[in-house]
Amino acid sequence: MKLLSRISAAMKFAATGRLSASAFEGAMQNRRLIAWKATQENINSLLASGGDLLRARARQIVRSNPYASNAADSFVANAVGAGIVPSSLLTDTVLKDELQRVWLAWTDEADADDLTDFYGLQAMAARAMFEAGECFVRFRPRRPEDGLTVPLQLQLLESEHLPFEKNEIGTNGNQIRCGIEFDKIGRRVAYHFYRKHPGDATDQSSKGEIVRVPASEVLHIYRPQRPGQIRGVPWISPALVKLYLLDQYDDAELDRKKVAALFAGFITKNAPEDNLLGEGAPDAAGAAIAGLSPGTMQVLLPGEDVKFSSPADVGGSYEMFQYRTLLAIAAALGVPYTNVTGDLKAANYSSIRAGTVEFRRRMDQFQHATLIYQLCRPVWKRWLETAVLSGALNFPGFASDPVKYAAVKWITPKWEWVDPLKDRQAEKIAQECGWKAPSDIIEAEGYDVDETYRRIAADQKRAEALGIRLGKPEAQPAPTPEPLPQDDEEKPQPEKPEEENP
Repeated sequence: MKLLSRISAAMKFAATGRLSASAFEGAMQNRRLIAWKATQENINSLLASGGDLLRARARQIVRSNPYASNAADSFVANAVGAGIVPSSLLTDTVLKDELQRVWLAWTDEADADDLTDFYGLQAMAARAMFEAGECFVRFRPRRPEDGLTVPLQLQLLESEHLPFEKNEIGTNGNQIRCGIEFDKIGRRVAYHFYRKHPGDATDQSSKGEIVRVPASEVLHIYRPQRPGQIRGVPWISPALVKLYLLDQYDDAELDRKKVAALFAGFITKNAPEDNLLGEGAPDAAGAAIAGLSPGTMQVLLPGEDVKFSSPADVGGSYEMFQYRTLLAIAAALGVPYTNVTGDLKAANYSSIRAGTVEFRRRMDQFQHATLIYQLCRPVWKRWLETAVLSGALNFPGFASDPVKYAAVKWITPKWEWVDPLKDRQAEKIAQECGWKAPSDIIEAEGYDVDETYRRIAADQKRAEALGIRLGKPEAQPAPTPEPLPQDDEEKPQPEKPEEENP
């Protein structure tokens, strides 16, 4: 019986081994992977349990780590720059000019805190997504007597205002998950915000009070990475651990260098009363200090010795280790290595351009799928409705056909290249061959097409009035050659040489 059990166990083991060998390598549980524990928890469960700590660590590392801070600034500068600007698609130039004029005036009044303009709010929202993974924008309708161009402002709220731990069933039967209230069919109907920032120790009023704000008054700006995700994950999350440990390593290396710079010697004497190297009287702690002058040749007694400190050095591995670690950090952030570190010593035109092209694709995706769709588009719609209702804009038939007036194209900031001359020449060739429209080239520069053409026409008209010629100077005509003499004209005869005397 024992033999049969052993044979049965061996057969089971062999069958299990064959099964493991035929499975996915990443799903095996052999000796190499036995310590790899993975969870099947939903992204929302992970955020509900660890979102607060993850966000706090992300904010702390951006505050204190120079590479993280520089990467955040580079991310915002490339994602938003001077602003993602709307260009109305109205065909009526008079109405479009009026629309753009009112919008431009309102952008300076958009911030409810009066700290920046609408495009500055875009930059703050992008930085919040890098650090905290999300940002909230609350519409703040204003009274006509407030004196705004359009009675509407925007208030930015940090992620901490919406508690991760608020998960319950509301009194109306709706489910509240991570602070967001959903109706029976999964639509967002409200947000349950702290009235005051829970981490602001300077404001003790209404501490811990939660208010319910309708979802129609709130924009939730975040980058969804998985289906069903309801809260944002900090962009910097994949690089957090490496940034933290690298920071600790750098601090330790700085301390080691500081200690190594403290050159010290230790004297061994035969007897305590021996006076070696001209030492002085003992200090309060009983230690006598001796000094060496330049050029000193000290004769020691038999048995006496002087030893100097020699701290260990990491050798030439420090810089290569830093480089490889920072490469991994840059890859985790999706930001080029040169943008994270500012290190251009090994860069050339091809490597810079290749990295910039890849980074540009990521930023294009982020701009259009997140910033424009979640922030710019709903703000434009709400602003236009408020402008028409308040009388700031007079659009006939707006109520019956608002889509006609709301059509807009958002122009992202211009991308600077390493060699702009080559790009200008390529655009010129593409336009002349009919492969690219002039309007695409102008919008790639970050400008509105109609406004650009109007300004060009105005500049030309102004220059002509002043007698100034703009643009490339015209080629001067070539001088007319003198006509050749005709056959019936008398041609000059060459002089005959004088005859020699015989």
